[in-house]
Amino acid sequence: MTTHHQHYINGAFVADHNDKWIEVINPATEALLSRVPEGSKHDAAQAIDAAEVAQPGWEALPAVERGNWLRKIAVAIRQREPELTATIVAEGGKTQGLAQTEVLFTADYLEYMAEWARRYDGEIINSDRPNENIFVFKKAIGVTTGILPWNFPFFLIARKAAPALVTGNTIVIKPSELTPNNAAIFAQIIHEIGLPKGVINFVYGYGPEIGQELAGNPKVGLVSLTGSVNAGIATMEAAAKNVTKVSLELGGKAPAIVMDDADLDLAVKAIVSSRVINTGQVCNCAERVYVQEGIYDRFISALTAAMQQVKFGNPAEQNDIDMGPLITAAALERVEQKVANAVADGGKVLLGGKRAGSKGFYFEPTIITGVRQDMEIMQQEIFGPVLPVMTFKTLDEAVALANDCEYGLTSSIYTQNLNTAMVALRKLKFGETYINRENFEAMQGFHAGWRKSGIGGADGRHGLEEFLQTHVAYLQFS
Repeated sequence: MTTHHQHYINGAFVADHNDKWIEVINPATEALLSRVPEGSKHDAAQAIDAAEVAQPGWEALPAVERGNWLRKIAVAIRQREPELTATIVAEGGKTQGLAQTEVLFTADYLEYMAEWARRYDGEIINSDRPNENIFVFKKAIGVTTGILPWNFPFFLIARKAAPALVTGNTIVIKPSELTPNNAAIFAQIIHEIGLPKGVINFVYGYGPEIGQELAGNPKVGLVSLTGSVNAGIATMEAAAKNVTKVSLELGGKAPAIVMDDADLDLAVKAIVSSRVINTGQVCNCAERVYVQEGIYDRFISALTAAMQQVKFGNPAEQNDIDMGPLITAAALERVEQKVANAVADGGKVLLGGKRAGSKGFYFEPTIITGVRQDMEIMQQEIFGPVLPVMTFKTLDEAVALANDCEYGLTSSIYTQNLNTAMVALRKLKFGETYINRENFEAMQGFHAGWRKSGIGGADGRHGLEEFLQTHVAYLQFS
């Protein structure tokens, strides 16, 4: 029997009044998994109202108590890890190892953010006047909203909710319509542990309907979205009428620069890992490779051998694979078309290049050579297991090629020369750069993009401060 989930609003599971449903499909088998409500602006507004009512009482709690609630959620997540892992594998096509990592990392992240309860603080500034102090208080914004993607759906709940809650905000979350089942379990968890009603709310539905209300409702103080550039633009437009703060993590087109002095084995291993993780469907995946001419032949040979070893299949049935399917039939068609366009523009498919199997949304690990910087495959996000590779002569040329893109989220360089690495760090125009390692951020860092990759960011102290606003007080005394 197919599971039917409900919105979670004001501490209760609520049926959608429209009686419209979204079907959730397993991308590995194309089987129906569940149905969730196709929510409306009315449902989103109801959740925002609940968050608004709950917020003053939540903010009035000592921060350490708010942090303790995050710890309770983390404990419950670990207890339900097998169920959550299986759910993420089924609805997202993620490998079992990566799904389990996501679940446990989410619990760790909640505990990490809970630690900030005693650490975020304001300032006292010296005044120009005698007998005066200037205080800078850090305060909650109020009602916040989070619009989630499908590629790391469970972790993104925590990435938005944990800093929001520990700083005294409440939140309304819209999971992706493609991967909502894990959010339903999260809602069950917070319901069972007795989190005060209205503090976290979940509304299911499509972005043009729910997302617009979460961004455009005048009661919302901050909307945080992880998604496409077009979704980010639509969110900004909806938020603009109320001058609502936005925090956006959008697309990426991460360059990987391989210098001729690089540790070749390390570079190949890291780049392949950074490309096939989650079947290439990660915003900070290595999306294009620039190899110095002197080692090109050796690099291509090693890269081809490594990509040939990449195993893929149904992640629910195999636990020794490197990647599963793409998320939807439309995603499969987009990747297939991007490869076809690259070939039409003169690129050469060295490995893979086509869909695999007759059931599920699988695409072969692919390498494309003979590409040019102006080709679509080098400029637009692929979001699939495809690596285009081209050469360069000098570091300055490589950096110029890397920066020649509308995205600016992540980048990487492989070299054993400290000077080379430092010059690259000075000149690369990206929010993150990985040196001699795979593309994967740390919770205590700051995940933020430049240019069309976003505004604001997440993680660490700087990510926490996205959910705070300042209140300055001038106090004179005698």
